[in-house]
Amino acid sequence: MDDRIEAQRIAADLEEPVDEASNLARKLGLDPYEVNYWIVDYDEMNELIAYGGFQQRYPHWRWGMKYDRQQKQGQFLGGKAFEIVNNDDPSHAFLQESNTLADQKAVITHVEAHADFFANNEWFGMFADDPNAAAMLARHADAIEEFMTDPEIDRGAVEKWIDHVLTLEDNIDQHVPYEPIDTRIDLIDEHDTADAAEQLEELDLSDEVKGQVFSEEWLEAQADDEDGASFPAEPEKDVLGFLRKHGMQYDGDAAKATEMADWQKEVLEMLRREAYYFAPQKMTKVMNEGWAAYWESAMMTGENFAGDDEFVLYADHMAKVLGSSGLNPYKLGLEIWNYVENTTNRREVVEHLLRVDGITWRNFHDTVDFERVLNLIEPDPEVASVVGHLDDLDPDDPRVDAEALEAARSGEVDAETYPWKVLTYEGLAERHYSLTKPQNRGFVSGVSQEELERVSRYMFDDSRYGSVEEALANVDYARGWDRMREIRESHNDVTFLDEFLTQEFVDENDYFTYEYTQSTGDYRVTSTDYTDVKKKLMLQFTNFGKPTVVVEDGNYNNRNELLLAHQYNGVMLDIGQAKDVLKRVFELWGRPVNLKTIVKEFDEHDVEVAKRRDREPEPEEVGRLIRYDGDEVTVEELPWDAVEHLAADDIDYDTKPEEWLA
Repeated sequence: MDDRIEAQRIAADLEEPVDEASNLARKLGLDPYEVNYWIVDYDEMNELIAYGGFQQRYPHWRWGMKYDRQQKQGQFLGGKAFEIVNNDDPSHAFLQESNTLADQKAVITHVEAHADFFANNEWFGMFADDPNAAAMLARHADAIEEFMTDPEIDRGAVEKWIDHVLTLEDNIDQHVPYEPIDTRIDLIDEHDTADAAEQLEELDLSDEVKGQVFSEEWLEAQADDEDGASFPAEPEKDVLGFLRKHGMQYDGDAAKATEMADWQKEVLEMLRREAYYFAPQKMTKVMNEGWAAYWESAMMTGENFAGDDEFVLYADHMAKVLGSSGLNPYKLGLEIWNYVENTTNRREVVEHLLRVDGITWRNFHDTVDFERVLNLIEPDPEVASVVGHLDDLDPDDPRVDAEALEAARSGEVDAETYPWKVLTYEGLAERHYSLTKPQNRGFVSGVSQEELERVSRYMFDDSRYGSVEEALANVDYARGWDRMREIRESHNDVTFLDEFLTQEFVDENDYFTYEYTQSTGDYRVTSTDYTDVKKKLMLQFTNFGKPTVVVEDGNYNNRNELLLAHQYNGVMLDIGQAKDVLKRVFELWGRPVNLKTIVKEFDEHDVEVAKRRDREPEPEEVGRLIRYDGDEVTVEELPWDAVEHLAADDIDYDTKPEEWLA
């Protein structure tokens, strides 16, 4: 009881940290959504995490499973959830009441950065300019609850239908904005082309509407196509959308496909809409968590948001977060953001130095005194230590907030606790300049000859400086932060990794790849080359790390069967799971479903020979067609020309060295 009273007392003291974290975030150049903070207990936090950060979701067993897993993780693995925040305007953040004040401050600064990312990243903007996800999810929850309690609808049938749809929740086209499929014209069955005119009559459209949308020539062309048409014209990534538009349910009693019930159509579309809403969060996990970790650190340590008595506890918890095992999005994201900032700031310094008389890209390392350079770009003492220089600051200096300076001098602003209030964005950028931090002091001298030549070649400003001092006096301290905000606006994890993961980054942060070897039956390190590391990481994030499966034909073999195609990238499907998924898809299509894929096969003799030679056998890639007709699953071999178009010819995720191969 005493602990709970103490926790509630801490929660009541959070009003000032919330206000000041928001003010500081904006001073640092962030532009977050407004955030509503809620204090919850341990059980409520676990429930919110299970619900994906929202208070109301549709009835389904998956939430109970997630709740149980989250609770056991806390009990047995030592994991703790400090907060959860959702993408909404305003955002809603939930803080656990048992957090220490240091943890609460860290969470609040972390949340403000997340809210900035939600508000300014274009991938989040594709769903809605002004999201109101909490209301949308609550409407969905109420609607599905009504279906489940409807005496004419079997509750178990609704839950099974949800199970079928959720199997495909990541099979959408996340690179295009969400568009609902709910108009009457959309419901025209395109593959039943011989009856197109008949279907139009059933829709009871006016002659004027029919004349504007469907020409006589088009109707005649459909009626003349006696061989049946394959569709869609191009592979369709939005499998859920395709099933919503063309799918049917299978009536076991009648042993045939029948039109979906209205509630089935609505549930499918609601879950599809939710999949599009959550897609940007899955697409930007590394960027978003790294972004939040970066600004949390800048505020908590760089601006002493963590008090002297809180710093050690904060540092300990931050180290645990960044030190978590596995592919850690916080650690990877923070490292790349730091690298982006450092490389951008380094380029700014290098460009200025290369315009000094006597310094060229060829003699750069021999001519430049790097220790002197670091001393010259150190933040001015007045900016670095505001409290001791209040009387020395010039209110006309663009780095100084004149109004706040006056208030600090009169005692209205507590400059001791909040020195950042006296500075502008430009002043804070200089105060936090990355290249002069102890861990980065070798970054300028580490510039490669290749980069120097590249920078020199593309410098468009041909003005010259007479000395190093003159050149560095014009360095833009905010260039790194400005570049980071530009990247935050337009990138997702795949493009982020593709553009900014370099050999220098891999070497500095000790990344490597490993592979399973047939010859030894275990895993071995295979490469430290950045192209290989990038390939492995890209595999984890492309299409949410899931296989890319598209609709290739909705009238396969002119039998109204569905043909899905796995866009093979060198990584095989789990055939057992693929069979199970096809059974689910059958329930949404109502007719037989097929899946084309490519598998790797190893000849047993080749494997034995490779083991003796301590080499890797070369697999043979062959085509497979998996089919489910409602009764049984069959697998047949396909000729290579039937699947050749599915094989990526410019991507190979295998990083084993050539000399390993037999």
